Amino acid sequence: MPHPAIKFGTDGWRGLIADDFTFANVRIAAEAIAAYIHAREDPAKGLCIGYDTRFGSKAFARACADVVASTGIPVLLANDITPTPALSYAVRERGLAGGIMITSSHNPAQWNGVKYKAWYGGSGKPSIIAEIESRLGQPVTRPARPAPIQEVDFLPPYLKAIESFADLDLIAKSGMRFAIDSMYGAGGTILSNIFTRIGVDHVQIRGNVDPLFPGINPEPIEPHIRALGEAVVANGCQAGFCTDGDADRIGATDEHGEFVDPHKIFSVLLSWVLRRKNWPGAVTRAFNTTKMLDRICLKHGRTLIEHGIGFKYVCDHMLEQEILMGGEESGGIGFQRHLPERDGLLNALLLANVMAEEGKTLGQLVADLQAEYGEHQYGRIDLDLPDEIKNGAIARAMALQPGDPVFAGMQIYCQETLDGVKFYLDNPEASTKPKAAETWLLLRASGTEPLMRIYTESCSKESVAKLLESAREFALGG
Repeated sequence: MPHPAIKFGTDGWRGLIADDFTFANVRIAAEAIAAYIHAREDPAKGLCIGYDTRFGSKAFARACADVVASTGIPVLLANDITPTPALSYAVRERGLAGGIMITSSHNPAQWNGVKYKAWYGGSGKPSIIAEIESRLGQPVTRPARPAPIQEVDFLPPYLKAIESFADLDLIAKSGMRFAIDSMYGAGGTILSNIFTRIGVDHVQIRGNVDPLFPGINPEPIEPHIRALGEAVVANGCQAGFCTDGDADRIGATDEHGEFVDPHKIFSVLLSWVLRRKNWPGAVTRAFNTTKMLDRICLKHGRTLIEHGIGFKYVCDHMLEQEILMGGEESGGIGFQRHLPERDGLLNALLLANVMAEEGKTLGQLVADLQAEYGEHQYGRIDLDLPDEIKNGAIARAMALQPGDPVFAGMQIYCQETLDGVKFYLDNPEASTKPKAAETWLLLRASGTEPLMRIYTESCSKESVAKLLESAREFALGG
């Protein structure tokens, strides 16, 4: 049944700590998950529970464990802070019925959340999440005795998996220096420890635990990633790698300290895999990601599948067919042969792997892509808007017609509504650039927060800035 305080969005339920994210509501969410497992999975297989560095996460994880175990489902509870992909790996490796991760990922410090990971080691499919939501408030019959709760270290098997997926020897021999930024999150010193062990020169920032995430949201994009760029320049590094609050997303900076957005990271990794590995499978991308991926896939004869926003859609495709890799705009990129799950730590190792194999800095790799596939520049803004303004803007956007010059004077020539409202625009600047990127703009209202996100891609940074400002004015009613 619907619950006023608990709504699962594209990747779980998030709420404000002590407002709607309370122990009472966390227990309701945990019981709904337990009800789902009893109805659809084998409860005897058990469930694992992990938690990140946020305020109260460990206690919320324990509360979930108590509820789930009280329904007769055995629980493996993390004995320490755990990255989300490590929790997902444990679900699949141990053959469990599912997993719960206490995290609010990249949200500000006052938020926390509950992610559900299904038996296959990835985000719950939309059908699974819908069923969990339908069971909110549904009581579960209790056995006479609760099932056991066992504390476990989920890291060793996961670390073995990501270390064998990347070529650590090649990275070690490269002579390159890297900067690592964990943003006070669950990535902690994991990458630093790997690099130290194999003798890779590096510097680490924000690897300590701080639930306040001082001065930033733990999201690996600008402006929060600027300290990493400064560390790269100050220490003469060839790249900087950044993971978000629960370490499933990646961000990066090049050797000049410039932000390398997740679209370019995805493009660098995809191009490398197709050129060097030739692994089979189609490629998936979310509705708000770069069209450069389409051009890379076209060159290499790979099918490109576009889907809704949220990694659960990537996961859906990975469970249905052979998928090489898939990803989303916010730095969530996954390889089917590893897990149907995004993994910021693995992708950081893979970026280092690409740089080592190609003998190039991250900036040089990005420049090569821009030269081959045309200049693609991307931008995004987030607007805190009351629901009435947010929903009103979407309604006005839906009513726009081809030919309308609403955004920065560029005429609309196509509209798509797969997830939000997306416009393809006739950009005069494109005619002056070889292989110019298609110009598009997307308005999307969050289903779980008073937030509108505006995304755009075009053939220059100036064009992106104009479009974002124009769309901001439109959203605010201008």
